[in-house]
Amino acid sequence: MEEKPEIKEYADGWITEKEGTDIPIFLKGVYVVWGLGCASYPLLYMNGEVDHSDRGALVRAMNDATTTADGFMMAVTAMAFVYVLCVLFFAFRSGKH
Repeated sequence: MEEKPEIKEYADGWITEKEGTDIPIFLKGVYVVWGLGCASYPLLYMNGEVDHSDRGALVRAMNDATTTADGFMMAVTAMAFVYVLCVLFFAFRSGKH
């Protein structure tokens, strides 16, 4: 008699997982796009949206009046990139998950 694979349920059955299946290709692509987008956002807007046509001057004035935390933001961004790399390593490693 063949044994049926165990199906795990999460979120009260809204998410199910059959043991031994791999992560779908489209989901791996989503990991790449969202992960890199979220990790690069702090680099793009580290000191605010200074080039915006309406509020750019206000953002620049605020930056002049206060101090920036570029070192802290770079550290947070580096940690975000390391996290994204760990998730991508897990998603793209060979074998079943």
